[in-house]
Amino acid sequence: MLLVLGICASVWGLGRVLKLPNQVIWPILGLIYLAVISVNLVLPPENGLRVATGGSAALWLMLGGAGALVLGYVRGLKWLKSRVQKPGPVVERHGPFSETELNRYARHIVLREVGGPGQKRLKDARVLVVGAGGLGSPALLYLAAAGVGTIGVIDDDTVENSNLQRQVIHKDQSIGMPKVHSAAEEMRAQNPFVTVLPYAKRLTEELASELIADFDIVLDGTDNFDTRYLVNRICFELGKPLISGALSQWEGQLTVFDPKGNTPCYQCVFPEAPAPGLAPNCAEAGVIGPLPGVIGAMMAGEAIKVITGAGAALRGEMLIYDALYGESRKITLKQRADCPVCGDK
Repeated sequence: MLLVLGICASVWGLGRVLKLPNQVIWPILGLIYLAVISVNLVLPPENGLRVATGGSAALWLMLGGAGALVLGYVRGLKWLKSRVQKPGPVVERHGPFSETELNRYARHIVLREVGGPGQKRLKDARVLVVGAGGLGSPALLYLAAAGVGTIGVIDDDTVENSNLQRQVIHKDQSIGMPKVHSAAEEMRAQNPFVTVLPYAKRLTEELASELIADFDIVLDGTDNFDTRYLVNRICFELGKPLISGALSQWEGQLTVFDPKGNTPCYQCVFPEAPAPGLAPNCAEAGVIGPLPGVIGAMMAGEAIKVITGAGAALRGEMLIYDALYGESRKITLKQRADCPVCGDK
């Protein structure tokens, strides 16, 4: 029996040294366990291999049962903890910068287009990110790093293994956790001077107006047209700038819809949702891993420009980036008179 336990310990230790994921180590240990059970069930009692592995299947079955109970308890506890609504800091940080903050944001402050006043506007800003997936991941990280004072994030999804190829804010140990809580942990770890408000729920018609009204700017990184149309309509009604990003396979798009800037809205550009199958999502069409990072970081950059007034935001323009051929181009967007959101009624 000690021989088997030693082999299992060696497999575990070697896996840790080689940095193998748990999804590889645990199946190997499971195969060893099943092999030992089989040996003790099939071979005669006097067989040397059976004697070396304990001589009885009952002992191993009891050990396995105890292990399963402990594992089930730990997993169940983790699952329950992941479902708990973790409140973010309730005190939003305004007022003068601390010495640590001045040092942290020094590269912003020395920029002529940002400076101290621009950094103060970032600290006082409230930005809502809809979706904590591929586009939301880099956008959230860079907004937090830039010192945006209050960052809300809404998403009803949980972290899955298939997300980790591109959703860089989430880690392997966060699998099964609501994305907003996983993202909030990373943002607070990156910058404890920002307030993060996670909303582990779907953005519905009933919730949208009240939630969006509480923020200055909205970033939309969702992957379905119903939510995009809803966010666009509410932002237009409330006069909130909307920074919209989208991607598929190797290509990404980015633009800024600003009702106060007399720009077209999302529904001017996409009057109707495409027929089923014509606009497959990332799971169906695929997406190259770094592409959401490029577009999501650019969304954060546009948000910083809108907040500080630096440069020229992509109002009335759409930037299209082709990662496969390393090309980018901009196209002009125009309002549609028959747009049901912003057109002439």
